[in-house]
Amino acid sequence: MAAPNCWRCLARPSQTRLLSFPTISTPATTLPASVSLFSTSTALAATLPGKKKEATGKGHIRAGKRLTLGKKKRKPAEKGRPVAPGERKAFRKRIQLSNDNALEVPGLLELSKEVISDPESVGKVVRLPGTLVDQLRTIEVFKPTQNWSLFRSPHMLIRKETAELAKQIQDAVDKKQTLRTVITGSKGSGKSILDLQVLSMGLLNDYCVIHIPEVQDLTTAHVDYSAIPDSNLYAQPTATIKLMQAILKANPVLSQYKVEGDYLYLPVNISRSMTLAQMLTATKDPEFAWPVFKAFWQELIRPGRPPVMFTLDGLAHMMRMSDYRSPSFEIIHSHDMALVGLFADSLAGRVQFPNGAAIIGTTSQSNCPIIPSLVKALEQATARTKGLPVPPRDPYCKDKDERVYECLKDVKVQEVQGLSKSEARSLMEYWAASGMLRTTVNEYSVSDKWTMAGGGIVAEMERAALYDNRMAM
Repeated sequence: MAAPNCWRCLARPSQTRLLSFPTISTPATTLPASVSLFSTSTALAATLPGKKKEATGKGHIRAGKRLTLGKKKRKPAEKGRPVAPGERKAFRKRIQLSNDNALEVPGLLELSKEVISDPESVGKVVRLPGTLVDQLRTIEVFKPTQNWSLFRSPHMLIRKETAELAKQIQDAVDKKQTLRTVITGSKGSGKSILDLQVLSMGLLNDYCVIHIPEVQDLTTAHVDYSAIPDSNLYAQPTATIKLMQAILKANPVLSQYKVEGDYLYLPVNISRSMTLAQMLTATKDPEFAWPVFKAFWQELIRPGRPPVMFTLDGLAHMMRMSDYRSPSFEIIHSHDMALVGLFADSLAGRVQFPNGAAIIGTTSQSNCPIIPSLVKALEQATARTKGLPVPPRDPYCKDKDERVYECLKDVKVQEVQGLSKSEARSLMEYWAASGMLRTTVNEYSVSDKWTMAGGGIVAEMERAALYDNRMAM
């Protein structure tokens, strides 16, 4: 007959501490003193000396960690230097304008004010002089999405639209009039490059060039702002100081003109012995930036000053309600921000320029909010430019903005389309001469890339021909 208990447990030595179980006895026999009572191995192991007790949270007791023989503990990976504030954005926004590995293309014309306004230059690739490149870099015209880093030096293709817009600007300046234009077109058609060419023309002709590279930064509550006393406008001191410094570095022509007005009400010292360039350096305190800039603007629109070229990129972002709030927590319209409102007044024709001016806004399709009022206003302006019947407004539109219609009611529209096949061939020949295009440039290859690019869209042609080279950079 089998025993009711485990004989191995009953045969344990008696010096181990007995558990607090009740004594088990029978009338016939009594357990000998040399054996311990029945217990489980887990409870016994917990009572042995030298064992570590650790609670598992469930009321049980388990032994400590087992030693793993023959295996070393892996060392933690060494951490490198932490990324500094703003370093990722600087890397993402970096702009490289030269490539020493690219071949130098001989025989290129250098851009000048005669070349850019000559109709015979259409379809030719020209090289930007070094001084002009420094000025354009100062006003932040170059964009990181453009393929400047693939070639030996910055270049540009003189297009038909370039010659047309340059002629309009020159005629307006000669007649002391103001040209108010909006550059539109499909995505990747070259609107930003056309804006760059227009600014190059202004710098080469000694105009006073003022450029707002990304108006989105002025409307999305990224910079500080403050209310201007006795007005409904709001100044952006840090952005104003930055713009004044860019104007000073990019326009050496300002050192040729003296201050003519008295500005005793300003908190800084501005006298008539100062030049307009010195006027821009009168303060470095953001608190006084807007009063000084407003005084500079009044001097700039006096008779006898250089013509003004005022441009802005990302037009759609200034035609909506901004992300800023008034002291009463009401949303501020973008036109009520002082710098943006100054461009809006100039584009609408509410500012008189006695020396001639070109006010040019450029739309962007890469990052563009949908604004029904802007779409309809540009549609009406395009019809007026082409001499077609002006389409009426939608009477059932809920989000119409009268300030947008007032700003764009009399402007001209310069549409940028795809390249012609002759212009595309000139561009591809330059790519091949630089060593970036490894194929024969003939009628078949030009037609192939031109068709793949949707009718000569510049960005699509670059993607089709230079994609592999750009990914290798």
